[in-house]
Amino acid sequence: ERICPFCRHPAPEPKSKEEQDRNIMKRVNANDPAAMNQMSFRRHKEGGYDDAVRYAKKAAELGDAGAHFNLSVFIYEGNGVEKDGKKRVYHLEQAAIRGHATARYNLGCAEDENGRMDRAVK
Repeated sequence: ERICPFCRHPAPEPKSKEEQDRNIMKRVNANDPAAMNQMSFRRHKEGGYDDAVRYAKKAAELGDAGAHFNLSVFIYEGNGVEKDGKKRVYHLEQAAIRGHATARYNLGCAEDENGRMDRAVK
């Protein structure tokens, strides 16, 4: 049984994908960075790269580590944004600082690729 993290009551199961999207959008409209990152992931999965980047950027501005990581992936793949190694490393750094383990690993790999082994092993 899922418990609502806000009210601590049992969370109702959404009946459809549309209902899930409506519920997430309520949280997005309330400036919830986790909901924005979730919506970004959904849009990216559906192929809506421009929307995915827009949601991820807003969530990253609000400090969401996962959003910074997802932006680094979008930049690496060139989906919805131009490939840019410096921006990718920036978002990996921000996600790693906020405790995202995969971002830390990818940051080390990116620094190694850039010939900065001293930074890669930190």
